[in-house]
Amino acid sequence: MKKQLIQELSEVELKKRESELRDELFRLRFQHHTGQLGSPIKLRTTRRELARVATRLREVELGINVGGEA
Repeated sequence: MKKQLIQELSEVELKKRESELRDELFRLRFQHHTGQLGSPIKLRTTRRELARVATRLREVELGINVGGEA
């Protein structure tokens, strides 16, 4: 998910996406440790997307407006 799309999500949608990503990350880690993970890059991209969503959620909590809008 691109940064611009994350910026446009509401707080409820961000929390839902964060939960989905945490579940997916758990499954990917499990697959990695059991040797069933087909693409290790998927693990990295999921981790990074989770970090982006968590950062945006924190910005929303603090009332920080990122993106140049007034």
